[in-house]
Amino acid sequence: MRILVAGATGLIGASVCARLVSEGHEVVGVVRSPRANAARDYQLLVLDMATAVRPEDWLPHLTGVDAVVNCAGVLQDSPREKTGQVHRDAAAALFLACARAGVAKVIHFSAMGVDRAQPSSFSATKYAGDQALMALDLDWIILRPSVVLGRPVFGASALFRGLASLPILPSMPDTGRLQVVQLDDVVSTVLFFLNPGSPSRLALELAGPEQLTMDEIVGSFRRWLGWAPAARIVLPGWVARLLYRLGDFAAMLGWRPPMRTNAAREIARGAVGDPSDWISLTGMRPQSLAQFLALNPATVQEKWFAGLYVTKPAIFVVLPFFWIMTGVVSLTTGYGNGIDLMQSTGAGMLSAPT
Repeated sequence: MRILVAGATGLIGASVCARLVSEGHEVVGVVRSPRANAARDYQLLVLDMATAVRPEDWLPHLTGVDAVVNCAGVLQDSPREKTGQVHRDAAAALFLACARAGVAKVIHFSAMGVDRAQPSSFSATKYAGDQALMALDLDWIILRPSVVLGRPVFGASALFRGLASLPILPSMPDTGRLQVVQLDDVVSTVLFFLNPGSPSRLALELAGPEQLTMDEIVGSFRRWLGWAPAARIVLPGWVARLLYRLGDFAAMLGWRPPMRTNAAREIARGAVGDPSDWISLTGMRPQSLAQFLALNPATVQEKWFAGLYVTKPAIFVVLPFFWIMTGVVSLTTGYGNGIDLMQSTGAGMLSAPT
């Protein structure tokens, strides 16, 4: 099959592409940057979903495509991307183009619980995308996973590992329970529904067998990394809100941390659901977090990543501050010293305007 995968650089999209290629399918991966996944063994389609909001933007790329898998997702609005553009406008345009092009099947990734409550623009626009697909005469499947964890690190999976590395574990207030689902189970589900004759026009919740607190998940990762239990500190609400706001500010500067205000709203609701329809239809036996970690022992790579992850915000703050202050000092109190130093070397002729 020739399969177009939107959001090919994300946690789910990258794994779906790799699995499809290994199964012998012809894959077209939609990426924003021509440098993204350049070494992958499939065709790249450079197309920014934030601007591909008309069916005409998609139709030329659907020729010969048998199925579409939409894995694109944006946690929160930023200068580079908007939730409404990606989840609602671009998705609706893609789905309408699929109907016009006669694409046999569309598999769309939504999120757990968006049909019950929409506490943020993330879930509200995800649900709008769901409704746009359900209104069309297509063979569609909507997958609504809980928090997806796997061997690759991306978003929440990176955050949990980073938090697990701290000498004192922070306990975030106002967090709901999470029924985390494993990445391999999610990818296998996509392969199941791409099979000819598989059911369609269904919305399914993908969730693991256990409901866990965020503290329990972080503790599981700490044990997996081989570190002794650590003391916990419950963060005051105002500290948690400040951290989420700092995440928003970092996103405005181009970094996309998982801790932002939309994440706070979504995690307060939690991500639990009923996976019984998913299990009965596919025969899937979802792995628990403990089973997954036991089957995938942590290596030196995972330990180094977890330990260095929490230093990234400090690097983002300290290095720019260092160079900015260097420039300020060079142009103010240190200006004369700098001129004298240049005059004492062979660069003296460059120390004064010509």
